[in-house]
Amino acid sequence: MHFLFAWRYFKSKKSTNAINIIAWTSIAAMIIGTMALILVLSVFNGFEGLVKSLYSTFYTDIKVSASAGKSIIVSPEQLQKLKGLSSVKNFSLVVEEKALVQNGENQSVIYLKGVDENYRYVTGVADNLWNGEYDIGDEEVPKLILGVGVEGALGIVADRNIFSLKIYLPRKSSSEQINPLEDISNDTIRTSAAFQIQQDFDNKYGITNIDFMKKSLKLGENDFTAVEISAKDPTESKELQKAVQQIFGEGYLVQDKYQQNQSLYSVMNTERWVIYGVLCLILVVAAFNMIGALTMLVLEKQKDISVLNALGANRSFVQRVFLSEGMLLALVGGGIGMLLALLIAWLQIKYHLIPLAGGSFLIDYFPVKLRLMDFILVGSTVFVIALIASWLPSRKAATQDFSLRSE
Repeated sequence: MHFLFAWRYFKSKKSTNAINIIAWTSIAAMIIGTMALILVLSVFNGFEGLVKSLYSTFYTDIKVSASAGKSIIVSPEQLQKLKGLSSVKNFSLVVEEKALVQNGENQSVIYLKGVDENYRYVTGVADNLWNGEYDIGDEEVPKLILGVGVEGALGIVADRNIFSLKIYLPRKSSSEQINPLEDISNDTIRTSAAFQIQQDFDNKYGITNIDFMKKSLKLGENDFTAVEISAKDPTESKELQKAVQQIFGEGYLVQDKYQQNQSLYSVMNTERWVIYGVLCLILVVAAFNMIGALTMLVLEKQKDISVLNALGANRSFVQRVFLSEGMLLALVGGGIGMLLALLIAWLQIKYHLIPLAGGSFLIDYFPVKLRLMDFILVGSTVFVIALIASWLPSRKAATQDFSLRSE
């Protein structure tokens, strides 16, 4: 019943035009705020999905590394148990170390990954080559696949470079003084290809043969830096992580994709909530307009409230009437805002109407991804703000005594 009264107040013409103006202003602010929140969150979802897909190309579902130090010992028994896990699609043994790569006067410090033949099946590096063919060579004739940023820094074209590069690798030493002949590996290597995935990887990584790396670093047969594992079903990576941890024990660090890039995901999540908080200010402005509109409506409907009291309506009923009026304003504004956001997002997904400035991105338009949870979050936010904004005027309407007699 109280909602019917609120609906009549909403659609009826007010005696004071200012009430209509303020009410529709609050609805317009609700529309803009709701639409902006959903669209911005959807764009964040799009960029987050894009970044995660790029990082997933380079990082595997599970990574086993040292909990302390650089290297781990991986026994044949552990590898056999790993092969026996039905949820493992494939895995690759990795040796990673910083290296100095030199081409004449051009040089670059990179993270050099020595990998086995399975590496191309556990990551997407082989599918993202800028030029050349995926070839890491062997122990005696190693080949080097560079990120395009490293390729540019060295001033070469990886698949056409006819000259060998010089490569320097630091070896593990127990002495405090460096012996250049024993503690630094000095080799030559040819390039076979360049990959382009994401700037963080393109500017600092190179990939080569693991046997060449182990020989250069003088590592033992079972010494590695990491084991990178690809899951058959990435959604079950948590269960796989627990199974892998049981195989390797507590002395090893077993991480999923999120844990390997925890700082990146934390920053993205923080940015998301910061922009959500900032855009909520639009809804707060709408709430102030709503308070003004409802307060003026209460003053205009003094006679109606007195009639309701005379007919037996208690104060709680009167308060619910004006609370419902505020909820109705929020429902109209929030509903229209969601529909407009849905329409704009659909047009952007289908027709890419809004381009990205510049031309150095992997895509030339703003990525958008709609999520049901965003609609629930924004709808809940609109509801809470409208409830708080409506409470004060409705409380005032319920506590004041009005008389049917004109002054």
